Amino acid sequence: MRKKKIEKELLLCILILNLGVLLPLIHRKSPIKDWIIVYLFNAVTNGIIDKVLTENKIIKYPNRLFPKIYDTHILFDFFLYPTFTIVYNQMTAKDKAFGIIYKLFVITIPVFLIEFLAERKTNLVEWTRKWRWYHTFVSIIIKSLLTRLFIALIRRADAKMKN
Repeated sequence: MRKKKIEKELLLCILILNLGVLLPLIHRKSPIKDWIIVYLFNAVTNGIIDKVLTENKIIKYPNRLFPKIYDTHILFDFFLYPTFTIVYNQMTAKDKAFGIIYKLFVITIPVFLIEFLAERKTNLVEWTRKWRWYHTFVSIIIKSLLTRLFIALIRRADAKMKN
């Protein structure tokens, strides 16, 4: 019971840190419109994907925020990963393909290692037999690249409309 309370407190601290520090820093850098689009696209698609994974009992979140309301990990889906994606998109806004992929691996590996340790050492995430560490790693890579591609297409369409 004590471990569950500590984990809940950790989740709340992470939420407060994300809202209080990271989001204001991220939204200072222009163009804010792009970062809001990136954030919303990532959060909505995370919610959909995680809902499918939890309903099919591929991933479980035994200890999460608002367990009576959500089966998914709302902290990761709607706050942490979208924030991470904004940082990644800001870091690669002017990069070519090599820089985009290189930076993705550089910042994805620590994020993945945190989730891997959380799965092994806490009750925050539980992968079933259908899901392995490499599924998480590859899905974060693919999802981040798709979000990066999505905002690039939006920027291209926006530039054509202005001309």
